[in-house]
Amino acid sequence: MSLLQLLQQIPDPRVQRTRRHELIDLLAIALCATVAGADNWIETVEFAQAHQAWLQRFLRLPCGIASHDTFARVFRRLDPQALEQVLQQWLKGMSASASGHVAIDGKSVRSAHRKGKGAHHSLHLVSAWASEQRLLLGQRKVDGKSNEITAIPELLKLLDIGGCTITIDAMGCQKAIAKQIADQGAHYVLSLKGNQRHMFNVCKKHFESAEADRGQQTFSDSDKGHGRIETRKYQVSALPPALQRAAQHWPQLQSVVRVVRTRQLPGQERVSEQTSYYLSSLSAHTSAQQMAQYIRGHWSVENQLHWSLDVGMGDDSGLSQKDHAAHNQALLRRMAQQMLQADTSVKAGLKAKRKRAGWDLTYLERVMELCI
Repeated sequence: MSLLQLLQQIPDPRVQRTRRHELIDLLAIALCATVAGADNWIETVEFAQAHQAWLQRFLRLPCGIASHDTFARVFRRLDPQALEQVLQQWLKGMSASASGHVAIDGKSVRSAHRKGKGAHHSLHLVSAWASEQRLLLGQRKVDGKSNEITAIPELLKLLDIGGCTITIDAMGCQKAIAKQIADQGAHYVLSLKGNQRHMFNVCKKHFESAEADRGQQTFSDSDKGHGRIETRKYQVSALPPALQRAAQHWPQLQSVVRVVRTRQLPGQERVSEQTSYYLSSLSAHTSAQQMAQYIRGHWSVENQLHWSLDVGMGDDSGLSQKDHAAHNQALLRRMAQQMLQADTSVKAGLKAKRKRAGWDLTYLERVMELCI
C-alpha cells in the first residue's frame, strides 16, 4: 500500500460536525509541505495556498485550504501511535527486511519541551537504522532516555533482523535484549560500561593481562582532519575464564572487544586516550577489521540520521508544542526525510533537496511518487 493509502486508515480525532476539511487532505498537505521546506503550520498553509491547483490533482479539498489554526488543532489531537504505525508499515514496505548492520540509538527532540507540568521532559525517540542501506527501519517513542531499555525490545519485535548484526550503546547492554536479538536470529555487539560493573571490570583486567594477547584478532586505523589525528586500535578476544559462568545468562555470548582511541589536537602535544569495551555474540575468530566496521558504523545513526534531522529537517529548532503535536510533527519529518533520501535523481544534501522541492513542483512530484 502507498503511504497515502495507509494515512487514510488513521482515525479522525474530531467530532463529525467540525470536519470541514478531510483528514487525509490535512495529512497529505502537511507531508508535502514538510518535504518542500515548511517547518511550521503557517508555512504549511502558505505552501498549500501557493500550490492549491497542484494539490487538487490528488486531493479533494472540498473547502479549500485549512487555516494554520486548524492544522495545529488537528495535529495536537491526532493519535501519534496510529501515525507511528503507519510510518512503520510504510518503512517495512520500503525495506522488505534489514540486512547487514543495524544500529539502534535514541534521540531527544529538544524543541518538544512542554510548558508547565513536566517541562523538564522532552520527546525521546529510539530508532533502528540500517547503516549499509542508509534507511530508517522503525522507531518507538519513550518517556526518557532511561526508558530505552523497555522501548528497544518493542522496536526489535517490529523488525525482521535475521542474519543482521545489531549494535546498541551501553543503555541496551541487557541480558533480556541480548536474548531477544539472539532469538530473532541476529548477532549483537553491545557497548559495555559501568551498568554491568562486574563484566566491565573482568574485561578490563583481561585485556590488561598477557592472557589476552594469545589468539586475539587486532586491527588499527586512523583519521586526520582539521589538524586532528585520531587512531583506533581494536582487539577481539575469546571470553576470559572469569566470564564463562556469567556467559550462561547472555545467549550466544562468544567474544569481548576492546577499542583504544587516541586523539591529538592541533597545536597540542598532549594525546588524549579513551578505552571502550564490548560484548558480542560474534565468534572470537571474527576479524577485528569486521568488528571495527560494526562499532564505527554504529555512529552512522548519529551522522546520517540524527544529524540530518537536526540540520536538514530542523528537528531541534521548533517552538514548544502542546499535546501530541510535537510527536506527530517529528513523525512527519522522518517520513519526509526518508522520501528525500530515497530520491537519487539530485545529488545534494537534505536541506538543498527540500528547497528544490519547494521551488520545483516537478521534483516535488517525483519525490512524492514514493507515497502517492
